[in-house]
Amino acid sequence: MERIDLLNTVKGSRFEGFFPAAWDLARIDWCCSRKPEEVYSREKWWHKDFTPVCGDTLEDFNTLMGHEIAMQIKLAKDEGRDLVLIFSVGPMGMYRWAVEFLKQWNVDCGHLHGFNMDEWCDEEGNTLPASNPGAFRNAMESTFYGPLGSLTAPQKQRHFATKDELPTYADRIGDLRAKGAKFVLIYGIGWCFHVAFWEPHFAEDYRNMEEWSAATHRVAAKLHPMTIVQNSITSFKSRITLVPARANTIGPGIFLKADYTIGGVDGYLPVRNMIYQGMTLWVTIKYGPSMWIPSSVMPQFPGKLFFIKPLAGPLEPEVN
Repeated sequence: MERIDLLNTVKGSRFEGFFPAAWDLARIDWCCSRKPEEVYSREKWWHKDFTPVCGDTLEDFNTLMGHEIAMQIKLAKDEGRDLVLIFSVGPMGMYRWAVEFLKQWNVDCGHLHGFNMDEWCDEEGNTLPASNPGAFRNAMESTFYGPLGSLTAPQKQRHFATKDELPTYADRIGDLRAKGAKFVLIYGIGWCFHVAFWEPHFAEDYRNMEEWSAATHRVAAKLHPMTIVQNSITSFKSRITLVPARANTIGPGIFLKADYTIGGVDGYLPVRNMIYQGMTLWVTIKYGPSMWIPSSVMPQFPGKLFFIKPLAGPLEPEVN
């Protein structure tokens, strides 16, 4: 009997043309059909130092990822190097633990140069005020820089994705690296597989992966509807009318140059056993590098991708 699913019913539906043009939905479905233990099966395109890391619970995930962030900050300090750290706002729970470890180890973060990877904006690139509870600058000041107290990074070394400052990121980071700084990327992954707000449909503007990989940023980028819906759930308490449709964001010309990467996928609601990022995890690690699936390129780089155990599946229906 023929399956009745999206693959067989999308033609003529409101979903036809909704997804980015080059998405292979059959391959996405194949990625999601894998057995949970296959999440650790290494693919030929993975970097030898790329590793998926499982946390059994959200609390474990936050602690493990927070420890990894704090350790990279400490290692750079111990090596006498400046550290370029790209901050992702989402996931967020790991920053509490990063702060806790840094305080316990008494690590002064004067060597840290922080760059927020993205920010909500209007059609001209004007960003939300720093005091706005939905602003990513507000999130990082209140969860990381502020709680570090006297150990925190200097104000002049905190950079945010405004329309004026974002275009300077590539040169600033390049200058720091030329002087010996280490470059670490913290990233989350969106429903539509974005890294930062570098959306999959941006690929239509580039002839090949080489061109795509060189793009450093976009101001007032048009976000995919899946991104808007996801953020209405994760950050705006379902109030979709509060979610901006545009954002300023770094691009692969910045995030693909990191020396080390720390990724996180935490889309699981244990109260009702609802999984909303299982597909995100599986496609990221099994699809194969594609500019139409931005997160699919990340396993090619050294680092760790943290995830919550239920996201490995099996990804089979369970009505809630």
